[in-house]
Amino acid sequence: MRIRLLGGLEVSSADGQPVRFAMRKSALLFAALVLAGSRGHRRERLSEGFWPGRGEAQSRNSLRQALADIRRRFPADGSAAISLEGDQETVALTAGPDEADIWLFERKLAESGTADLAFAAELYRGDVLAGEAIPDGLDEWFGPYQVGYRQKALQLVERLSLALPEAGTADAAACERLAERLLAADPTAEAAHRALMRVHVARGHENAALRQLESCRALLRKLLDVEPEAQTNALAASLQSRERHHQVKPAHDTVLPPQPVSVPARPHDQPSVAVMPFDNLGGADDEYFADGVVEETTAALSRVRDFFVIARQSAFTYKGRFVDVRQVGKELGVNYVVEGTVRRGGDRLRISVQLVDAETRAQLWSERYEGAIEDIFEFQDRIAAQVAGAIHPAIRGAEIELAKRKPPTSLRAYDLVMRAYPNIWGRRKDTNDQAIELLKKATAVDPAYGRAHALLAWCHASNAAYLWAEQPESELEKARAAVETAGSIGDDPTALAAAGSALSMCGDQERAATFIERALALDPNNAWAWARQGWIATYTGEAARAPERFQRAMALSPMDPFAFNMRLGMATAMAKTGSLSQAVAIAREVIAAHPDIIMSYRYLAAWSAMIGDIETARWAAQKLLTAQPGFTIERYRSLPILRSTPEWADQVAEALKLAGLPER
Repeated sequence: MRIRLLGGLEVSSADGQPVRFAMRKSALLFAALVLAGSRGHRRERLSEGFWPGRGEAQSRNSLRQALADIRRRFPADGSAAISLEGDQETVALTAGPDEADIWLFERKLAESGTADLAFAAELYRGDVLAGEAIPDGLDEWFGPYQVGYRQKALQLVERLSLALPEAGTADAAACERLAERLLAADPTAEAAHRALMRVHVARGHENAALRQLESCRALLRKLLDVEPEAQTNALAASLQSRERHHQVKPAHDTVLPPQPVSVPARPHDQPSVAVMPFDNLGGADDEYFADGVVEETTAALSRVRDFFVIARQSAFTYKGRFVDVRQVGKELGVNYVVEGTVRRGGDRLRISVQLVDAETRAQLWSERYEGAIEDIFEFQDRIAAQVAGAIHPAIRGAEIELAKRKPPTSLRAYDLVMRAYPNIWGRRKDTNDQAIELLKKATAVDPAYGRAHALLAWCHASNAAYLWAEQPESELEKARAAVETAGSIGDDPTALAAAGSALSMCGDQERAATFIERALALDPNNAWAWARQGWIATYTGEAARAPERFQRAMALSPMDPFAFNMRLGMATAMAKTGSLSQAVAIAREVIAAHPDIIMSYRYLAAWSAMIGDIETARWAAQKLLTAQPGFTIERYRSLPILRSTPEWADQVAEALKLAGLPER
């Protein structure tokens, strides 16, 4: 098999080397011909569909060029197993029946054996052309295929899961992997949820099946505001009946199950979380390992000062029992519950974790970690750090949503800070100004609220660094004053990260580093602090050490709203160490994802000019001036963040001049 369309587009030559087409449209045209199979397409339809609005002669010529591009990769001289055939009216791709995953997938679906279905399941790595950039207009061409094959995959996962009682372990694993891929694309795919429930039951893990059921219900309510289908409810009833049967005790058995420790509800000013015992989906000998992962995760979360973590002893009173997260929330007095599963097989380990709102049962975040077991304890530490880093912004996001729903008359300083959070990440001047107003109100309500002052310092510093303010120096003075007013924030990693970041943008890298190091000592999983440590390295002539710090930040919080800044920090470090082409590529990616982040155009203009791509540099410069008409190189050069690396600042200034930006 040398052609893959399920989950992306991959084509390889006879000797296994990747095939690269000269034009993007050539690759998509090739995919269209694979999907059409032996029947092919009419040339007229291809030219009109792929090059609309160009006129008949021009679109036909573009089609000829694209077909020539394909033929160069697969010549029709008999030397290749893949070739193009056709006449003046039609064109088709010819190849062996096993050359394309989509053809093999169809053939295996037509078979009735469980092994064939499992084979098809492994072929489905995602939607047709998933992750490929499809131009406007062509989405109508490929859309029906994407929908059609996803429906076939959902039918497949249902068929395969129903056959599991007679299936082997490899077939069950294939079914599980397909279900997880489908849920990654659509968390509300009930057929995939049902398949995972059946997989768990087939392995004797009823608790995991019931947790999957609760996850399915919560996601349907949260994302679609609907209840599960009749088929899901029927499976649920069967599972619950099995659970009741297993819980029946003999008449002479008077031993009561361990009772959970009742903990009074904590004030909502500090979110609280319980890490429940993870379900061990492996052998009995792996029970200690599952418990160890929970213990390490609990310890890692306990270092995050933003929320209160229930002690392991209380959470473990639920071990071996299925309980509703709402019940856990009431009995332990927590807002959020962490659940998970652990499976170890041979030298492979898989851990699935999810964060659930204890009141609404809504799933706020989930992730799966998989890898080889080389050093068990190192792996536990890494999982725990990543879980803690990811759960932190997920809980913050839930708290933000809760604060938004409160009426203004009931807002406290904590709620005002939560409302400010979405606006403090340096995206636009108007949102930054909104954050400043909310944080000022928070400090008025509680003048001793150090975090509010620290975040206010960050916002004022952002006004200067992003050149949103007419008088940047005035904003930097306000930032410094807010840091001093914050007072004792030595036990709050978030406040320390905010204050350190503000001081860094004020040019005081030495003092900023002290704040950041203290934040990381308290919370080693603080992604913001790791990112700022990377920036400090770039500002102090240690750019070579910066990438590992940015990578650590992105690994801890891959969905972070501040991820664009981490990416640009990584790019800056690369640019300063000579990898300008990579830096340009990252800047382009950030602009494509967030065209409203103006600083990206500044970086792209400078770095493109440095590598001689003046066309791109001038395009970026024009975008920058459209958004910031008052931008001048002199204004930018005066920022304190550039003072510690004057030679680099001079290079950037010269590059911006080449890009066409005004000096004064």
